[in-house]
Amino acid sequence: MLEKVKDILGTPSDFTAETMDNGYAKMQICFFPGMCDMDQLKDAIVVPFSYRFDPDEFRRMLHTSIGFMKDVPEDQWVDFLLKGYIILEYEGEVFVFRAIRRMQTQPDQTQVEASLQGPQSAFTENLDLNLTLVRNLYNVPELTVENFEPQNQSKSKIALLYDRTKRNETTLEEVRKRLRNLDEGLLLSAGQLAKQISQAKYRLFPITQITERPDRLSIHLNKGKLAVLMDGSRFAILLPVHFFDFMYAMDDHYEPSWMSRFLIGLRYVSMMLTLLLPALYISIVSYNPEVFRVQLAFTIDGSRAAVPYPSFIEVLLMLFMIEALIEASLRLPRSVGSTAATVGGLILGQAAQQAGLVSSIMIIVTSVVAISNFVIPNSTFSYFIRILKYAFVLVAVFAGLVGVVVGIFMLVVYLCNMRSFGEPYFALFQSKAGKASDNIK
Repeated sequence: MLEKVKDILGTPSDFTAETMDNGYAKMQICFFPGMCDMDQLKDAIVVPFSYRFDPDEFRRMLHTSIGFMKDVPEDQWVDFLLKGYIILEYEGEVFVFRAIRRMQTQPDQTQVEASLQGPQSAFTENLDLNLTLVRNLYNVPELTVENFEPQNQSKSKIALLYDRTKRNETTLEEVRKRLRNLDEGLLLSAGQLAKQISQAKYRLFPITQITERPDRLSIHLNKGKLAVLMDGSRFAILLPVHFFDFMYAMDDHYEPSWMSRFLIGLRYVSMMLTLLLPALYISIVSYNPEVFRVQLAFTIDGSRAAVPYPSFIEVLLMLFMIEALIEASLRLPRSVGSTAATVGGLILGQAAQQAGLVSSIMIIVTSVVAISNFVIPNSTFSYFIRILKYAFVLVAVFAGLVGVVVGIFMLVVYLCNMRSFGEPYFALFQSKAGKASDNIK
């Protein structure tokens, strides 16, 4: 056994392959010490073989203990080794023992989806611990878990979760099919997995939702949606999703109803400001100044008196600055990221206005757009809104206010036509089990 394994693995320095001899019998054993729990190895194998050896008892343990698997195909030995299993050969039989070292035994703290009133536990990079978190919150016998092990380079275990009394069978079958047909490349994160199973490179909006919160996942399971967890990633994938799902924060479920409705309304207003305010500025300043009262129109015109170029160049210049600052704040270390972005924004904005590059009104517009974008509770969805506002800027440059209105109409038509795994993307409610369209997109 050892020779066959060594032929495939070579002689890596982090690999252990030994022949143990206790004076009565010999046993070949191999494993990766860094990936195995050494306490389990000692208690389950080393001590019974070396210090309390009884041939009949040891043989019975190997054949009856649920921790040992026998009759494992030879071509899968290395796959088990690379997952943290121990392989041993005793009396001509090969056994595989599960002794995976758990790097994490406690839930993470939420880092992306903060909540004031809700649970503070987040998913970890350990799939078993994540399933435990979900079962603690969604503790019903109808919760079903299906395991998938894609034959790609990473071979990360994937779990598909759903409530079997509320799931949609058509959607479930399609998700199973896509999980079985994953690419053979390296799969590193839930976001990468979501891109593969959504099979949508050029859609304007996401059709899956990424979350780090077990409570959000439990709520969606209760609505009849599916969830996908991946070993090695601290995020879960929810599907199918609707447009309105992205505007809910978890605190909306824990705060009083009137408060949550007010905050949801605030988020929609913020989303519209992020999406349309730069385009409306260009339209009104360059094409339709009669929209404002005369006094306000003169004020805006006076603030732009020193600006030597058209309004759309002013808008693009400031949007580029704010996008660069957001990216810099995300990539810099946390200790300096927020400070650098704040100082950079203040200095750049004031200096640009004093130099006559942009108007003071444009500084206000840029600030409102940047702040409003952060009000959207889902980061992936906010990225799409950030990109989409440039499309409205483009139509405003050529068609003014009429172009913006036509763009809004086309966006609504596009959203009404979109589907998320057969579900209408612009639907207000989740469809009942078995009622989704057969045309999965």
